[in-house]
Amino acid sequence: METLTEVQVDPSKIMQIGMGFFASKTMLTAVNMGLFTLLATGELAGQSIKEKLGLHDRGLYDFLDTLVALGFLKRTGIKETAVYSNAEDADLFLDKNKPSYVGGMLEMANNRLYPFWNNLEEGLKTGKPQNETKTGEAPIFEALYADQSRLREFLKAMGGIQMGNFMMFAQVFDFAKYHTLCDAGGAGGYLAAQVAMNNQHMRCVTFDLPPVAPVAKENITMMGLSDRVSVQSGDFLTEDLPKADVITMGNVLHDWGAKEKKMLIKKAYDALPQGGALVVIENIIDDNRSVNAFGLLMSLNMNIETPEGFDFSAADFDGWAKECGFSHTSAMPLTGPSSTVIAIK
Repeated sequence: METLTEVQVDPSKIMQIGMGFFASKTMLTAVNMGLFTLLATGELAGQSIKEKLGLHDRGLYDFLDTLVALGFLKRTGIKETAVYSNAEDADLFLDKNKPSYVGGMLEMANNRLYPFWNNLEEGLKTGKPQNETKTGEAPIFEALYADQSRLREFLKAMGGIQMGNFMMFAQVFDFAKYHTLCDAGGAGGYLAAQVAMNNQHMRCVTFDLPPVAPVAKENITMMGLSDRVSVQSGDFLTEDLPKADVITMGNVLHDWGAKEKKMLIKKAYDALPQGGALVVIENIIDDNRSVNAFGLLMSLNMNIETPEGFDFSAADFDGWAKECGFSHTSAMPLTGPSSTVIAIK
């Protein structure tokens, strides 16, 4: 029988994950305060950072040097002689002034999700959301749609986090036999725009609720794609989807329970021609439910954020799609933990 020392069991992973919120909150705080945006304009001494961000001497170097140790900042000198600059990934993705900024999602994680996740245990015991709705406030989307500037920021954040997936999908999916696409829940119009940019023969529609339309129109005009991408308003829960050869849904299905998921898949089936494709882009959980930790964590996040939403595997999607009449499904990996699952009519 193996002894404990022979198999080299050690508690480092337990401690790393268990205390993971230390590192997470340090990085989220830096994003929220605009530290990386500040350093994108040039390196700064610790004391200059302190003055510009209104920090106190006490935690200053511990905070900045933690970000060095975590790999988000670079440094020359030490303490009083220290000069800090952004690491390459922080400079590209965490500078608010660059189009590649993904920090909108991280700001939301800091300001909303972080405190809500404190109530995960309650969510697991009650099955009820642990977000604003718990205290009788408006649900997040309702609150966002009521405030045009917050909505604009949120759509930019969502677009930023998915941009790599949208670009990859637009380039690797074979659009040769298709001519039209409708992106259901298209938000800022980014997916439709990427498909049009990478496939000159495609005509696209981005379909979402009316408050989103001005933002989508603005984005599409700015990219010079108004001739091939149009914006259509409607509610996919109560209305039919616009007819198209390809219907896409990016991070839409996981917001809903199984009944609504199947209803949306059936609406896509009804709007597609024979041979048409429904394409779903999500953090698809592996069929064995043991590898894609991010997809599983995102499903727990849906428990906190929605009444019935959950993430799913390709096998789950295959079952729902076939129940709705689709002939077969396939899966294609995208960036990081994201994949696309495709159903053919």
